[in-house]
This record gives sequence, structure tokens and C-alpha cells, in this order.
Amino acid sequence: MTDSPRIAFLASPAEDALEALEALTARHGQLDPGEADVLVALGGDGFMLQTLHRFGSLGKPVYGMKLGSVGFMMNQYRVDGLVDRLHAAEPSVLRPLEMVATTESGATVGSLAYNEVSLLRQTRQAAHLGIELNGQTRLEELISDGVMVATPAGSTAYNFSAHGPILPLGGKVIALTPIAPFRPRRWRGAVLKADTEVRFRVLDPYKRPVSATADSHEVRDVLEVTIRESLDRTVTLLFDPEHNLEERMLAEQFIGG
Repeated sequence: MTDSPRIAFLASPAEDALEALEALTARHGQLDPGEADVLVALGGDGFMLQTLHRFGSLGKPVYGMKLGSVGFMMNQYRVDGLVDRLHAAEPSVLRPLEMVATTESGATVGSLAYNEVSLLRQTRQAAHLGIELNGQTRLEELISDGVMVATPAGSTAYNFSAHGPILPLGGKVIALTPIAPFRPRRWRGAVLKADTEVRFRVLDPYKRPVSATADSHEVRDVLEVTIRESLDRTVTLLFDPEHNLEERMLAEQFIGG
């Protein structure tokens, strides 16, 4: 990064984020994301995910500052010392999941997920799902509210709430986690190599319809969903050295209550 990095500031629509945007652009100016050296996202984790989906293809590092309710992927907000913080920041490289879903209408829909891809029942009827790994059937029938595949970065979010494992960054693994499983009753999911291709088949799509969601992109009435780690897309998040993402994920595993 240059001595005076060119910065593009991005803010959520929340009032405090917009006030921060005004204060920071008054000090540092403003650039289009395509012309910047680094993107600074002002908001919470939801806005960070929006930023990654919208601008991840630019290949620019993203430094977030927390101005929202949840900020696991963000640094603390301070107006002063931003350039020094950017120079001292440590990178965390994330690789998203690629989802390809086939629907009842015959459409094929693709999307990326930096946190997780989740399949959920659309009605009161439990979902009946078959699970294949690298073309081999591993579970003939999972009866549950749903199932998800989570990245290490996303393992502390919805995956953790569903009692899935927290995964280390750089571990080259993903989490396969059931959501409220009924049968097999004691199945807790699996930790898989990151290059595993996971395929879900909806076994009774008309009586028991299922949706698939990649982060916030939902596809309704799916018949089959294939998930694999992206081979050609990465994003780099920047974190203050005293509070980097790997340390946060480790600390999260030792929080009680």
C-alpha cells in the first residue's frame, strides 16, 4: 500500500454510518471504488457482506469500521489515525463458496457466499434432503428444518447458532451443519475439506418445498443445490493487529454463556 493510500469510503444507510462517512471524506477525500487502493466500509457485518458481494470482483482490500449492531468482521470506529491503521493492518484472505441451484421451473441460478449457503424448508413440512459429497451419497435422507455449508469466516454466524463448529482461518475446511435435525436424530454434521463438492437433492420438492440462500441471495423452490469453494475468487479483509479475525475466532470459542 502506498504512503498515502487512495481510499473509497462506503457507508450503510444508518445515521451514524452516514455521519462517519461525512467526517472521514472531509479529511481524506473520496474516490470511486475502482480507482482506490483500499475500500473502507462503515457499518456492521451485514453491510460488509454487501460490500464484498458488490465490489469483491475489483480485488481491492477492504477495511471495515463498526457502525452497526454486529461487527465481527469490522474494526473499532475512530476518526483519527486511519492512514496509520491501514498501514499497520493485517490481511485475512477469504475464499467464498459458489452455489449453483436448480429450481422446479428448470432455471439454474448461481451465487457466491462469503458466510454460508443454507437450505431451509419453505412451509411447516420438514425438508427431506439427500446429501452427496464428491458424487458419492453420504446421507440417503436428512429430515430437518434445513442444512448449511459454512466457510471459516461464516462459521461464527448462523452456523454457530445451529451448533456447528467454529473453523480456523487457513484450515482449508468447511462446515456441513444440519438445522434442527429430526432424522438421523443424533447427526451433528461434518467438517469437510474445502475442495469437497457438496450436492443436496430435495427428495419431495412439491409436498416439502425448500429454498436455498447464499448469504442474502435467496432462491425458492429448489430441486438440487451444488456447493463448492471458489477456485478463482478471493477477498482480502484488513484488521488492526490487536484484534485480527483469527484471534476473534479463537476467542469466540472460549466465551461462556
